[in-house]
Amino acid sequence: MAERTLRGARLGGQSFEDERGIEFAARQQVGYRCPQNHVFEITMSVEADVPAVWECPRCGAEGLSTSGIEKEVKNEKPVRTHWDMLLERRSEKELEDILKERLELLRGGEIGPAHLHRASAKKRKASA
Repeated sequence: MAERTLRGARLGGQSFEDERGIEFAARQQVGYRCPQNHVFEITMSVEADVPAVWECPRCGAEGLSTSGIEKEVKNEKPVRTHWDMLLERRSEKELEDILKERLELLRGGEIGPAHLHRASAKKRKASA
C-alpha cells in the first residue's frame, strides 16, 4: 500500500505534469470601469461573447465595458397586481354583485367563522 502513495502530494497542490506540448486557448483582455472609477481587466477567451457589464472585484458595483460595448435593453413586462388579474376575469359590476351576495350570506350566518354565529343563534333561540 505504501508503494502507491505519493509523498509530499496534497490536494490542490502543484501538478506533476509539465506544460510541454500543451497549446493554450487564445485569450483577450477585456477592460471595465465601475462607478467608483476602479479600472480592472478580465481575461476571456477570444471566442467568448464579451458582456457589457462585469462585477467590480474591489467594490462589487457593476463595471461597464471600456471598449464601448452597449448594455442590452430588456423589455420588461408591467407589474400585474391581483386586482388587474381579477379584472381580466370579471367586470366590476359582476364583482359588486358577488360582494353583495356574500355579505348577505355572512350576515345571515350561513358562511363565516362559527364563533361569530353562536351568539346570534342564541339570541334567535331566546327570542323564539
